[in-house]
Amino acid sequence: MIFITAKFQVLPEHADRWPEISGDFTRATRAEPGCLWFDWSRSVEDPSEYVLVEAFRDDEAGAAHVQSAHFRAAREQLPRHLARTPRIVNATLDQEDWSELGEMAVE
Repeated sequence: MIFITAKFQVLPEHADRWPEISGDFTRATRAEPGCLWFDWSRSVEDPSEYVLVEAFRDDEAGAAHVQSAHFRAAREQLPRHLARTPRIVNATLDQEDWSELGEMAVE
C-alpha cells in the first residue's frame, strides 16, 4: 500500500472550519475504490495544524487519486485556506491494513 501522512498548517481564521472546507475532497477521496483510509486529526498542541493519514491500495490507486477531478478541485480551492505548503511523508509498505501495537496490547 501507499501510506501518506501530511501536515496542513491552516490559517487560524479557517482552522475551526477546516473539516467543512475539506469535506467534499474528503468524502470523494474516501469513495475512491483504491482508498484504504483518509483520516484527519487536529493537533492538540497547535489548533491550526491538521494531520492527514491516508493510504491507497497500490500505485495505480494513488495515481487515480492524484488524477481525479476532486483532487484537481482541491488543488485549486484548499491552498487559499493554508498558511504554508503542506509537508508530507510518503512510503510504500508491504501490508494492507493497520498492524496491532503489541507493546500496548489490550487484554
